[in-house]
Amino acid sequence: MNRKKTVVIGAGAAGMMAAGVTAQNGASVTLLEKNARVGRKLMITGKGRCNILNNCDVPTFIQNVPVNSRFLYSAVNRFSPSDAYAFFEDIGVPLKTERGSRSYPQSDKAVDVVDALRRFVLENGVHLVQDTALSLEIEDGVCAGIRGEKQTYYADSVIVCCGGKSYPLTGSTGDGYVLAQQAGHTITELKPSLVPLESSDSVCRDMQGLSLRNVALKIIDNQTQKAAYTDFGEMLFTHFGMSGPMILSASSHLRDISGGRYTASVDLKPALDAELLDKRLQRDFHENANRDVSNAFAKLLPRKIIVPVLKRWGVPFDKKCHSVTREERRRLCSILKAFTVPVSGFRPIEEAIVTSGGVKVSEVNPKTMESKLVKGLFFAGEVLDVDAYTGGFNLQIAWSTGHLAGESC
Repeated sequence: MNRKKTVVIGAGAAGMMAAGVTAQNGASVTLLEKNARVGRKLMITGKGRCNILNNCDVPTFIQNVPVNSRFLYSAVNRFSPSDAYAFFEDIGVPLKTERGSRSYPQSDKAVDVVDALRRFVLENGVHLVQDTALSLEIEDGVCAGIRGEKQTYYADSVIVCCGGKSYPLTGSTGDGYVLAQQAGHTITELKPSLVPLESSDSVCRDMQGLSLRNVALKIIDNQTQKAAYTDFGEMLFTHFGMSGPMILSASSHLRDISGGRYTASVDLKPALDAELLDKRLQRDFHENANRDVSNAFAKLLPRKIIVPVLKRWGVPFDKKCHSVTREERRRLCSILKAFTVPVSGFRPIEEAIVTSGGVKVSEVNPKTMESKLVKGLFFAGEVLDVDAYTGGFNLQIAWSTGHLAGESC
């Protein structure tokens, strides 16, 4: 009996999962990858440590997918975070779980994840080929294969797992969207998600390289005067604006970012309420009574933020600490509890961790990942219009949709 033939396009997270599972189910599988090495984007996730998944239950996972989470119900219930955890341990990647339920390889090396997935694929008989997919072969509404630069690969089914448009140096250049459009699929607006934020305020350049830890962040929507996002943790000032874990997470909550709509407000001393902070300032000023105020903040603030805070405070740098008034202390407290930076835009999509937008999910069967427009055509991973917050949730989307596509074709 002839085995079913499947071609999987893209040897990233979703593609390697889909290829391996399809082969396990008895199909003859060809995995096309245009890069010389598989898993290029996986190699740089989590700063090279690879935040492989979030070790949470299914309802928590769904809560962390702001875009089209309902579409993922079948996929994530079929292959949940706990299933993914067990899968990686089974293929030789022992995991550990850290703050925020983020799971990493115990080795802290993304390369171990990539190597294990490559072994999983090859040991199940997948034929790995370096080639670039150019167009789908569609006959009478049925996908019959893929035309590559080197040859045409005929198949009973094709799974498109080409990723998004973020990090193009890893091969994510939007090829999957082109293939989907060839099949008549709608591509929703492509936007950066989990991306640094730009600011027109020169204060960010002044503080370039400053990393803040254990601070509280609010992104204020200036139209409603309400918080669009709140968080606690780490952030980084750069020459263009702000980055770091909290900022990346915040970016996925923001829409229509132009026109000065949002302002970042950082509580530099979240452990102290206004009253306790005022007492702390009184103590510091008392200890430095005869010194200039500019020399009184060494214990309170990181060096790079002292001058920006002093400038906003508006008190002369050479004012003596013993002469600071109660009203001036209150004003300083307000600045420390809400150090504001205007947000002017996102960094380019090429710098985003994730692409928001993609193949319109209403045109894809959520129970199989098969196209509703072309029989035998499947999609998995970032090419779909689903994206999640930072913390391992986006890779779980890849694992779950890749696994379901692999089972279904």
